[in-house]
Amino acid sequence: MSDGSALKTGVYRDTLLAGLWRENPVFRLLLGMCPTLAVTAAVKPALTMGCCVIFVLLCSNIIVSLMRNLLKPHLRILMFTLTIATFVTIADLILRAFVPDMSETLGPYVPLIIVNCIIICRAEACASKNGIIVSVIDAVGMGIGFTGTLCVLAGVRELLATGKIFEVAVMPGRFVPWAAMGMPVGAFITLGLMLGLVNLTSKSRS
Repeated sequence: MSDGSALKTGVYRDTLLAGLWRENPVFRLLLGMCPTLAVTAAVKPALTMGCCVIFVLLCSNIIVSLMRNLLKPHLRILMFTLTIATFVTIADLILRAFVPDMSETLGPYVPLIIVNCIIICRAEACASKNGIIVSVIDAVGMGIGFTGTLCVLAGVRELLATGKIFEVAVMPGRFVPWAAMGMPVGAFITLGLMLGLVNLTSKSRS
């Protein structure tokens, strides 16, 4: 393998891994807190939201990367927002058409992806400065990192609140559900504990 190919492979690997851990949107950058707290009472809505964010992030990064040389400094945020809004609308309409129950469960949080800091951050920090391959890898890494975080938080909350995962009972019959974990306070408690665990892990490695 030539030095150039090895360098590109290293860049691609680092870009992908950054979103999964080193620059995880929720645990490391504290972005996207609104859906993180709002839709993680159960795994199904959390996974659905994560998939919507991956779709929007991937599509918007591709478009922004393709038009990066045409962007004017005073218009770039406007173009980012219009691009993101287009794909959010597509995601919202698909949910309403094919999974209306989940669309109703998620409520306004799918349309609010338009102002999700993760999407605009990646458009500004990565897609507007890099080619399409790096932009796609960045979107995949950040999207999977965000979705994984939502699912972990939702899994903990759903398990403790109902004794179930994906609505399948997994806890023993003597388990006493902790109803508070299904409420907003449960989101703050779980997220706070997870952030503390991440910080402890990072300090122990340094």
